[in-house]
Amino acid sequence: MFKGIRKFARSAGPGIITGAADDDPSGIATYSQTGAQFGYGQLWTALFTLPFLISIQEACARIGAVQGKGIAAVIKEHYKKWVLYTVVSLVLIANTINIGANLGAMGAATKLIIPIPLPILLLFFSFLILFLEIFISYKSYAKILKWFTITLLAYPITVLLIQIPWSKVFYATFVPNFELSFGFLFIITGVVGTTISPYMFFWQASEEVEEERMKHLIVHGKPKITQRFLKAIKKDTAIGMFSSNVATWCIIVVAGTVLFAEGITDIRTAADAARALEPLVQTFPNAGFLAKLIFSIGILGLGFLSIPILSASASYAISEAFGWKEGLNHKFKQAQGFYGVIIVATVVGLMINFIGINPMKALVFTAVFNGVAAIPLIFIIARTAQNKKIMGEYASGILSKIFVWVTFILMATAAILMFYTLAR
Repeated sequence: MFKGIRKFARSAGPGIITGAADDDPSGIATYSQTGAQFGYGQLWTALFTLPFLISIQEACARIGAVQGKGIAAVIKEHYKKWVLYTVVSLVLIANTINIGANLGAMGAATKLIIPIPLPILLLFFSFLILFLEIFISYKSYAKILKWFTITLLAYPITVLLIQIPWSKVFYATFVPNFELSFGFLFIITGVVGTTISPYMFFWQASEEVEEERMKHLIVHGKPKITQRFLKAIKKDTAIGMFSSNVATWCIIVVAGTVLFAEGITDIRTAADAARALEPLVQTFPNAGFLAKLIFSIGILGLGFLSIPILSASASYAISEAFGWKEGLNHKFKQAQGFYGVIIVATVVGLMINFIGINPMKALVFTAVFNGVAAIPLIFIIARTAQNKKIMGEYASGILSKIFVWVTFILMATAAILMFYTLAR
């Protein structure tokens, strides 16, 4: 078994790492909140977002692989400057807020088991993440990131241990439920936003380029790729996104079964969220503490996975926009601007935690912000991926076009309806 896990970890590519990072602390909090607040009412989103998530991530990965450069660099080459600066600004703002929320969650989760002042924890995590990202080679760091994906197993295991009304769960999975209320639309925008997030677009595209560089597939600035290579990317992306949404489904089921049933409809603290995992250890003494411990380890693991991706994807975008040398394969002295953005984004994210925002609420707000920010980015990605002048023979096929454009329409509709119900 462990040999198989090691083999899988070695073969895991950017798609699988991105899929795991999709269920970051913000994702866990948002999926837990929808399960607690609406029971199984939004469970269908885990199934219905899957083809759209795979399509948009495949399009981003294909853009990076075919062009041999990140999305911001492609936009810089083929679009007007105001489009480039708008896109880069959205990614930077969304990612910095997300970094702050995830750091806050890591601190709050750690305080459940270790009584250390929150500011000390936040500073320690920020320093450690920056040290690993700046001074560890990408090849080594990628191996570390892959192992953190295992922390998501707590929720699927819990699903197998608790009493679940399977008929209701399957019905809620396949039959959409919809309410025209601000609360419902706010959370569903957050669910979609934390599932289909801006940082994932830029990260996976840039990491496909990093993979090409590591394999020496870029010659004189042009990537030498084949249909077989692109099929491998599609497979890697599909596996990563499928795994991500299975975890999403499990988190909502667990929260809907445990928290909603107990009347915990508003997750205010990390302890509230951790109670969803108590059935996992209910046969042991101090089950409450063990649940908090497992929850904390999961939040820490996924925080260490997602925060470097958030800061690096913002840095890729800015570095490409201004023509700086970029890439995690470079050392600090070789790409000071690239690593400088990583440092600034992480520090600003850290400072957000000192303005008095509830860490759990910040995670959900971040997901909603991502859901709104992703809309114009998907529009640009859709146009780019289908443009034969840019993508040549690797331009989007009919299915890819349909799913990516439907993604744009659905996310825009959800955001418009959310603001409409807020204004009523």
